[in-house]
Amino acid sequence: MTDLGDIVKAYDIRGTVPDQLNERVARALGTAFVMALREAGEPAGTVVLARDMRESSPALAAAFADGVRAAGSAVIDAGLGSTDLLYFASGSLALPGAMFTASHNPANYNGIKLCLPGARPVGQDSGLGRIRQLAQELLDGTVPQPAGDAPPPEQRPLLADYAAHLRRLVDLRGIRHLTVVVDAGNGMAGLTVPAVLGDAVLDPLPLTIVPLYFELDGTFPHHEANPLDPKNLVDLQEAVREHRADIGLAFDGDADRCFVVDERGAPVSPSAITALVAVRELRRHPGATIIHNLITSAAVPEIIAEHGGVPVRSRVGHSFIKERMAATGAVFGGEHSAHYYFRDFWGADTGMLAAMHVLAALGEQERPLSELLRGYERYVSSGEINSRVSDPASVTARVQAAYAGQQHDHTDGLTVRFEDGAWFNLRPSNTEPLLRLNVEARDAERMAALRDEVLALVRG
Repeated sequence: MTDLGDIVKAYDIRGTVPDQLNERVARALGTAFVMALREAGEPAGTVVLARDMRESSPALAAAFADGVRAAGSAVIDAGLGSTDLLYFASGSLALPGAMFTASHNPANYNGIKLCLPGARPVGQDSGLGRIRQLAQELLDGTVPQPAGDAPPPEQRPLLADYAAHLRRLVDLRGIRHLTVVVDAGNGMAGLTVPAVLGDAVLDPLPLTIVPLYFELDGTFPHHEANPLDPKNLVDLQEAVREHRADIGLAFDGDADRCFVVDERGAPVSPSAITALVAVRELRRHPGATIIHNLITSAAVPEIIAEHGGVPVRSRVGHSFIKERMAATGAVFGGEHSAHYYFRDFWGADTGMLAAMHVLAALGEQERPLSELLRGYERYVSSGEINSRVSDPASVTARVQAAYAGQQHDHTDGLTVRFEDGAWFNLRPSNTEPLLRLNVEARDAERMAALRDEVLALVRG
C-alpha cells in the first residue's frame, strides 16, 4: 500500500520513481489539490502546471492534470520551465500551480512543488498536510474517485513572458560588457538563461554567455545539479579561469537557486549575495524590511541596518521566509542555501532575478567581483555540516548543556552566541535523523576550533 507520509515533506512532495511517486499517486495528488483548494476557499477553477527535464516529468504532470480535471478544474500547461517560471505563471495569472521537479536530487527522484494563487506557498502548515490526507484517502479507496471531465489541458508557453518580466525588473542594457560562464548542470537553466540573458527571445544584452551543460538531460551526465556541493562547482571554476570571465553562475536542477563564483573562480557566499542585493533593493525602497534566515552571516543584518533597512530574522525554509515577507511587507529575503525572494516577484524565490542583480551591480562599476564583494564578507563560516545521529533531540540537549553559560536561541533548533561574535546553529532535519551544524566566527582559527568542539559533542 502506498504511504504518502514517505514522500510528502515539509515544503514539497519528493520521492523515488516509480516505487514512491508514480502516475497513480500523481493523479490522486492532482484531485486532492483541487479538493483542498476548495475546502480552503481558494480559487480552484484552473490550475497551471510546469515541469522540468526529468524523464518521468511528462507522465507525472499528465497524470496530475488528469486528477485536476477529474475534480472538475481546468489545466493550463506551461510545458518545460524552471520553478520560478511556474511561480511567475501563478503570480501573473493569479492561479494555483504545480511544478514537477526534484530540484537537485538524483535522476531516479521526482517531486511536486505546489503553490496557491499569487505564488503563495503550500507547506505542511498551509495545506500540504490536508492534501496528503485527501490523496491518501483516494488511494486507499476510502473516498470515491471523482469523475469530472474538464476540457483537455490548454498548452500555453510562458517563457517569453517570464523573460520579459525579469528584464523589466532589472535593466542590464546599460552595463559594461561582461563575460559570464553559466553552468546549467543539464537542468532548466539551459532553457531559461538563453531566454533571459541571451538573445533567444529578447534583444541581446552586453553579455557574452559561455554555456556549460545547457543540454536538458534529467540523467545529469556531467555532475549533479546541486551547486551547494563544492565538487559540482569545479567545472565552472575552471571555465571562469580559462575564459578570463568576469563571473560564473551555477544553477540547480530546477533553476530556482543560483550560486556565484568570482573572476578568480572562488565561490561567493550566498550571505554576501543576500547583502549585496539587499543594498540594491534598499536604494529603491529606503527603510524597507529585508528578511534573512537565522544561519545567514551576521554580516547580513549588520549591512542591512547600516544602509537604513530593517533586518528581520526567519526560520530556515521557503514557506517561513515567504510568510515573514507577506507579514512584514519585506522587499527582499535571502537564505544561506542561495534561495532569494523578491516582493516584485510575488514574494517567491528566483535565482535568475538574483543573478541579474549581481550582474547589474558588477556591470555598473569597473572593479572585479572579488573587490566589489570585499565589504560584504566580514566573517568566516563553516558551511552546513550534517551528522547522522540516532536521537537528535538528546544530542541537541547535550550540546545545549555544554554551553549553558552562553546566550541561547531556540527559534530554529539551537543557536548559541558568544561574546566575541562567534555563533553556531544546530538544527534537526525535517526528514532524516540528521543534525545540521553551521558555525561562524571573525577568523578561520576561531571558526575551526568552535566547529570541531561542537562536532565532538554531536558525534560523541
